[in-house]
Parts: sequence; C-alpha cells; structure tokens
Amino acid sequence: MTGSPDSPVKVDDSSFDSFISKYPLILVDCWAPWCGPCRLVSPIIDGLAKEYSGKVAFGKLNTDENPATSGRFDIMAIPTLLVFKNGKQVDQIVGAVPKARIEETLKKYM
Repeated sequence: MTGSPDSPVKVDDSSFDSFISKYPLILVDCWAPWCGPCRLVSPIIDGLAKEYSGKVAFGKLNTDENPATSGRFDIMAIPTLLVFKNGKQVDQIVGAVPKARIEETLKKYM
C-alpha cells in the first residue's frame, strides 16, 4: 500500500468504496459548490492533506453530484466530514469547525 496523497482526492458514487478501502485512515469532506461554510472548510482540508500526507488520506465528495453516497451516510447538512478507519465509518463532524477540532478527531484514530 502506498502512502496517502498530499492533496484531497475527488471521489464520487462509483469510486467511493474503493477509495475508503484503499487507505487505513481517511477523512471525506462532503460539500457542495453553493455552500458557504463548505468554502471555509475547504482550505483547512487542503492544508491538512499536505500536513498529514502519508498518514491520512483526504477525499472530497460533491453531495449534489453524488446522491447515492450522500443518502447512504444520511448526510443532512454540509459540510459533513466522514472519518473512516480500515474501511469502516468511525466518526463524523457536521458543520464548519476549526482546524484544531478536525485534528483532534483524526488523532483519536491514528
């Protein structure tokens, strides 16, 4: 297995399952282009992807374009950050939160 990428990977309904099974620890940012709070979280996710390269993989899922995956994880509000460990969802964060809160959640699973 290769180290995780240093930038978020765009995932969709067809690639989601293979992405979450590819790396041991993953955070998926569920967002939409019209969402203001999502635009606040996006640069934080980009920075964390560089900072945690090789330790955590980051994905981005456009909820408008991928209703099957959004429905499967009952995403009712965005941004929603889904955390997966070994292919299983272990946590989620809903809303625009500070970088420290996201890091604190990831560190629980590292």
